[in-house]
Amino acid sequence: MLRSSRERGQVAPAYVVVVASLLFLALAFFAVGQAGATRNGAQTGADAAALAAAKQSRDQFELELLANLNPAFLTAIFNLGQFGSFRGCEAAYPMAQQNDTVVKGPGGCSPAFNGRWAFTVEVQTRKPVGDTVLPGTETKKATAEATAELESRCLYKPVPKPLGTLTCKGTVPWLVGEGPPPDGPDLFDIRLTEN
Repeated sequence: MLRSSRERGQVAPAYVVVVASLLFLALAFFAVGQAGATRNGAQTGADAAALAAAKQSRDQFELELLANLNPAFLTAIFNLGQFGSFRGCEAAYPMAQQNDTVVKGPGGCSPAFNGRWAFTVEVQTRKPVGDTVLPGTETKKATAEATAELESRCLYKPVPKPLGTLTCKGTVPWLVGEGPPPDGPDLFDIRLTEN
């Protein structure tokens, strides 16, 4: 009888250590999950802001298109992959705020000039990760970056004269200058890309 109570006395401290370790691990996993959720929120904000910048640029290009109905401009944009308007970052800032993030500094939204018509946006969460069992995380904010690119859906042919034909996927060919041009979504696709 004496031996079994001694064994129980030795098991109790081990049990307390195991339970304490399991509780610490659970809190650590919670902290990692909380940080992951904050990081996902930042990525959502960056994606939405980059897409908003690209969409505004596409909308701006529709106005440029009507002002530049000449074969050289149309060939450059639709056949050679040159660029339309690089105005669009104005839309990134409010979209980031709607997703509880902020665009980082004045250079946090920039057009990509590396051979493509795109916008790169870097954001930071407005709120920090918060209090966790991991020291130093209570003031850390998550950051994320996203790039949205515009891709032409159309091909320009300089025939028939005088201005030619613009043929876009899924639409009736447009005789340039006759009637309204195709809408922005018919002219360009917008997609998120790797930076």
